[in-house]
Amino acid sequence: MKSKITYAIDYKGQPADKTKTGGWLPAATILIVEVCERFATLGIGANLVTYATGILHLPNATAANIVTNTSGLSFLLALFGGFIADTFLGRYWTLSIAALTETLGVAILTISTAMPSLYPPSCKNGSTCIEANGLQLGVLQVALYVMAVGMGGLKSCVSGFGTDQFDENDEKEKSYMAYFFSRFYFVISIGTFLGVTVEIYIQDYVSFTWGYGICCLVLSLGLIIFWSRTRTYRYKKCTGSPLVQILQVLVAASKKRKLITPSIDTLYDDTIEAARIHHTDQLRITQNTDILCYFAYSWFDKAAIIDKDDYEINDSVIRNSWKLCSLTKVEEVKMVVRLIPIWASTIFFWTIHAQLITFSVVQASSMERSIGAFQIPGGSFNAFFIFGILVSSSFYDRVIIPSMKRWKGKHGFTHLQRIAIGLVFSIVGMVIATFAEIKRIDVAKSKGENLTTLPISCFILLPQFFLVGVGEAFIYSGQLDFFITRAPKGMKSMSTALFLSTIGSGFFVSSFLVTIVKQVTGTQNGTAWLTRNINYGKLYYFYALLAILSTINFIFFVLCAIWYVKTMKNDVQIENIVSSFEEEEKYAIEIEGTRTATAKEDRE
Repeated sequence: MKSKITYAIDYKGQPADKTKTGGWLPAATILIVEVCERFATLGIGANLVTYATGILHLPNATAANIVTNTSGLSFLLALFGGFIADTFLGRYWTLSIAALTETLGVAILTISTAMPSLYPPSCKNGSTCIEANGLQLGVLQVALYVMAVGMGGLKSCVSGFGTDQFDENDEKEKSYMAYFFSRFYFVISIGTFLGVTVEIYIQDYVSFTWGYGICCLVLSLGLIIFWSRTRTYRYKKCTGSPLVQILQVLVAASKKRKLITPSIDTLYDDTIEAARIHHTDQLRITQNTDILCYFAYSWFDKAAIIDKDDYEINDSVIRNSWKLCSLTKVEEVKMVVRLIPIWASTIFFWTIHAQLITFSVVQASSMERSIGAFQIPGGSFNAFFIFGILVSSSFYDRVIIPSMKRWKGKHGFTHLQRIAIGLVFSIVGMVIATFAEIKRIDVAKSKGENLTTLPISCFILLPQFFLVGVGEAFIYSGQLDFFITRAPKGMKSMSTALFLSTIGSGFFVSSFLVTIVKQVTGTQNGTAWLTRNINYGKLYYFYALLAILSTINFIFFVLCAIWYVKTMKNDVQIENIVSSFEEEEKYAIEIEGTRTATAKEDRE
């Protein structure tokens, strides 16, 4: 009986037998499906703007918005995917359906490139370029949004299902979990690198039909391999989504909004004492509670008021979580709400990131990209972005952490410090991108703006790709660390999904800015910032605007971080709550790289 695991079940619904289920081999199978997914999505996404402008003849700004909108949606749908997995289907079925859905989306995209009626005629040899019509553009968007739905489901489940294969109470399997995460990071890096190099090369120099068809084939192969191990996986029963708890508190508080909050001692709390969170003034900045914050949090407290309608005939309390919530659940929701300022101040980094797969690719495609007889595809420049992530992550793990531990006794920078460092690198990256674009435009004006390939090396773009990549290595690990360790223990998946939503929101902010800039500056050559042919535009102004807005956002983040740190110092209760996660943080330190690994997978 010792081989049975009570927390997990097998495919028949029985307690999982440790000797027959889970472990490294099933987890490795999940790695395979993930590397196939990374290869396909990055291979398509990093070069999608080239397809939209070169084959469908869409304006650069329109193509950029298509890319950012679909990418942003995939991250926001991770919230929905997590809800479905936690509440109804479980991770295995959610992952299976999501992977199948994404494969269907890629198949539709492949068909759209193979049928001449679904893309406009070529405009080579001096013929007029005809922009894709409504049907052609509609088929593209259907394919991309179907893919986005699948990607959202995968992002919410794949890493969690991988960790489900290990028993954290078993020291041997616990060490295997650390190995799994380190291999996870390595494998998805390989998948990403192959996607932005080999896959994009096939798209640019063979055909998009072959490129997308290979992506569809790879996804199908990964899904078949994933299904082949169904009998050996460990599964966890659905326990409910934290989203439901948040909705319950909001609904219950709304129903009792007219009631006057009584003394704290009379608020309802049926949580066992060991897990109970006592009432706190969680937004206190000084010794005097901010009035607006006080009333906002008093409103949440109303969800724990026992009203006359909450009693049954025998005077026992009706256990209806949509009408009455325990004080502990209310406090957990408050803790999540306290994360919102940091959440809001980190969105803009991902707006910067969105430029690397849109306008920066267009820039690279207009420049000299040859190395001998080999020509680098424009979309493959994201490999330098990935290189920045890998180099900075390795440097941080191997140099910064040991040095700080030796000299200051600290295990590297705090999560808020890492976020700040990432924001600074993104600002520097955009400043350098501005000057690089000015240099490119000067060459275009002197040599001829109609040139397809300008006589200027594409390698002047490397700093912007590399620096933003370095920034992402810091901000991603910092964000994930912050949201996981500062959220209630029962809402870890919810806090991770909240973090992922910053990425999706950043992509949508990019689309919003592009739309506003187009409306303000117009589309006429000479005055417009974003034109169909970037040689006639003023993209450097757009990059400069992003650098300025990013600087403002950095100041906003610093203020939010100072506020957050002060509330943590002033509120003893919150410090006690956070201290309950000390053992988890120690374990996270022992397997340094775990958060970066999961973050890398989630980002892509």
